[in-house]
Amino acid sequence: MSESIGLTARHSASVNAAAGQPLLELRELDTDIALRRGTVHALDGISLDVAPGQTLGVVGESGSGKTMTALSIMGLLPSGGRVTGGQILFEGRDLRSLPTDEVRRIRGVRMGMVFQDPLTSLNPTIRIGAQVAEPLRVHKRVGRAEARDRAIEILRRVGMPRPERIVDNYPHELSGGMRQRVAIAMALVCSPSLLIADEPTTALDVTTQRQILELIDDLREEFGMAVILVTHDLGVIAGRADRVAVMYAGRVVETAATEQLFQAPRHRYTEALMRALPESAIRDSGGHDRLISIPGLPPDLSGPLTGCRFAARCSYVSDECRTTDPSLTPGAHQHACLNPVPTPAVAATGPVPAQVQPAAEPTQVEPAAKPARVEPAAEPVTAAAPELTESPVLSVRNLVKNYPVHGRGLLRRAAGQVSAVADVSFEVRPGETFGLVGESGCGKSTVGRLSVGLERPSAGQIVLDGTDLTDLTGRERRRMHRQVQLMFQDSYAAMNPRMRVDAILAEPLEIQKVGDSSARQERIATLLDQVGLSRRALERYPHEFSGGQLQRIGLARSLALHPRLIVGDEPVSALDVSIQAQVLNLMRDLQRELGLAYIFISHDLSVVDYMADRIGVMYLGKLVEIGPAREVVRAARHPYTQALVDAVPSITPNRAATRDGTTIRGELPSALDPPTGCRFRTRCPRAADICTTEPPLVGGLHQVACHLPLRPEPAGTPTPVEAVG
Repeated sequence: MSESIGLTARHSASVNAAAGQPLLELRELDTDIALRRGTVHALDGISLDVAPGQTLGVVGESGSGKTMTALSIMGLLPSGGRVTGGQILFEGRDLRSLPTDEVRRIRGVRMGMVFQDPLTSLNPTIRIGAQVAEPLRVHKRVGRAEARDRAIEILRRVGMPRPERIVDNYPHELSGGMRQRVAIAMALVCSPSLLIADEPTTALDVTTQRQILELIDDLREEFGMAVILVTHDLGVIAGRADRVAVMYAGRVVETAATEQLFQAPRHRYTEALMRALPESAIRDSGGHDRLISIPGLPPDLSGPLTGCRFAARCSYVSDECRTTDPSLTPGAHQHACLNPVPTPAVAATGPVPAQVQPAAEPTQVEPAAKPARVEPAAEPVTAAAPELTESPVLSVRNLVKNYPVHGRGLLRRAAGQVSAVADVSFEVRPGETFGLVGESGCGKSTVGRLSVGLERPSAGQIVLDGTDLTDLTGRERRRMHRQVQLMFQDSYAAMNPRMRVDAILAEPLEIQKVGDSSARQERIATLLDQVGLSRRALERYPHEFSGGQLQRIGLARSLALHPRLIVGDEPVSALDVSIQAQVLNLMRDLQRELGLAYIFISHDLSVVDYMADRIGVMYLGKLVEIGPAREVVRAARHPYTQALVDAVPSITPNRAATRDGTTIRGELPSALDPPTGCRFRTRCPRAADICTTEPPLVGGLHQVACHLPLRPEPAGTPTPVEAVG
């Protein structure tokens, strides 16, 4: 089975390579989506190609057309969508001119697609083995027993542990990384020549993301497949793709070899995407500067457009940009920009054209579709860590949270317990950002919910402004909620879709009986000003806002009661890089203005590195390292922390090309039966016999729970008690 999978794909790839033809070629592809209010011209003249064995990266903001390109190729357009022009040439044949049955066979066998959310793309009522085998049974008429054997084999090939057992599981019984491996197995089971991966790692933590991306790389090399990798994460593209196509408003605005594009981008949109990354701010200023975000919103593709589509958001716009629609320049590095980023040689020998203005930093985004306000760039802000002598606003001491697991049957007796949080201690001081990082399932979100009083701990203390929340009654706990608030990952899901924004923002004020109606309306207006939204937003419903605007509303709601501490649970993980930059800038601005303390929960170490003063690293319910942010990221002492750092995608060429860092082995163990001793030892490359005993969290300001740390504690380092006293 394993030989047959690889040989078919390799033979097809060699035929196309010998003929000098791209495996897939798009020529002037147009796609429209018919809606009730009109027709959206989602794709306008897309021309791309990908060769056998090559990876093409397609990047851009939400709404740029990258996913619509993938769906047009696969014939999976939403209701009302159709390809209206151009060609889709696959293995030399135009799929638009072939009979429907033949196209269906080609797309079912020769092409495979991995979707962004494997949980929604898998049928929850069908076992894994049947879903993986379905393409074989439908397209190749393979018998049930043989299809099951092939499903087990392909699951083994994509690194699935115990595939003989997994085939009988349902999707909800698997972790996010395992479900994504199932989705990849389904796409590969018929030995396709082309694999399209649409945001395959967006919802995954960095270690699982790295495993999935390396898996796709290995399978591409083994099978000789072509891969189209669709993502908004520039770091993913920098480390994986051979060529990159940058899309904006339904068009390709720049395309080049990966190294060439990241070293010398030409289009101003590409440059803006790179500058919006926290990595860029940390590299250029140590994290003290504001992130550069892109003002405004992409254009409405349902109406006529004049000039460059990026002109309304570009800080280098000229009069010509507003009237002339630029086309891609010829050559290996193509771009469609009238005022491109100067190449190093040009920048060294000639001045910037007079009509080109320096970039400006936007501070507000209006929900209406008018040009965004652009204000002068702010002066770099030097982030000073809070003084350790200040009393903590939150003190978490020996926190434990166990969830009982009940058996089946009428009596549902206790069958064990899940150890979600195990003896966790940390403090957060006024004006400080404490970052909490780790893989999915490590317990960081549980710590967040416990900290705001949404759940009661099994043991330990949560002391907020000197008051132990665990000792309070229900009414007393509700009063303490004024001091601590939660900012959710998915603001839309956290809001009542039937309530307008004015009611959403007024709700916490009404529950806590703060002020009269007039005072509440005044407070709501102030909140909108603070988060940079127009007063017109009050009359609208959650579904009428973009993701970034919803996060601003969520932040406004958490500020309503003048809290001292806000717990942000993955508050920017679902946002594009530019919108993410706007929200992070806003959070830092409000922190300085209001003296807020944050607990910033995330699996993205680059974001936490930019935001946090101190970082705590969690693994399977335990804090394994805690210390100043720069030290934890740049001089990690625990092998798990170093593995997280190594797994972060990077646009820096030398970092992006490095793939030999610390690698975590296997899947996260079950919290129902965690390993004895050091909980990380079953996956640690440095594990030894001593690791069977539990290591204490020791050290000075930079503490680690490891018998074999990567770096020793510097001599004479003060302990936290000595630093305070």
